[in-house]
Amino acid sequence: MSISHGQGKHRGFVRSPQNFAAGLFLLFLAALALWLTRDLPQGRLSAMGPSMLPDWLAYGVGLCGLALLGAGFLKDGEGLEGWNLRGPFFVLLSIVAFAVTIRPLSLGSLSIPGLGMVVAGPLAILIGGYATPDAEPRPLLVLALGLTPFCMVLFGDLLNLPIPIFPQSLANVLPASWSQKTILRILAALMVLAALLVHFTGRRRRSNRIDVVRQPEEV
Repeated sequence: MSISHGQGKHRGFVRSPQNFAAGLFLLFLAALALWLTRDLPQGRLSAMGPSMLPDWLAYGVGLCGLALLGAGFLKDGEGLEGWNLRGPFFVLLSIVAFAVTIRPLSLGSLSIPGLGMVVAGPLAILIGGYATPDAEPRPLLVLALGLTPFCMVLFGDLLNLPIPIFPQSLANVLPASWSQKTILRILAALMVLAALLVHFTGRRRRSNRIDVVRQPEEV
């Protein structure tokens, strides 16, 4: 738990150390993303390449970083406080989990099959959600099952980006007449139904629990 000491005037060139540090971090993330996608083609709006979306997201993050840097010089703000490692740890862990599960990975004798976004997406959301101590499993599960199919349809169906959506072994056991997009849409629909089921089941259980607590007062 961090303790806020309120805003105050800081001596020196930087008037808001928190904004300045956040701006530097966002600029670092933007530069890293642009460097990692430097060899990928951007394509055109009518035929998007694999680096178009990451590049433009990186540009947006960089502009936000520049805005925070400017605020750090122009406006008085909070000073830097103590670091809490819980957030960065779970965020980095979620990124690693996504990277090692979406595509096949071989590390010496260790081999991890590519599970696609249908598994890597919910896994990253569930792990990253625990970056906050207030995380609850059920809302995180609803978010994971609801957000992942949206990304699947957007990137794999509408934008036709070459992103692994599901394990190839799944396509081998399904009817040969089913196309990749057909399987994608069926999986997305099933995940949305599962998210709705988890959501409404949780609401029903909470309402039943409240009724049980209130029952002695009504009698």
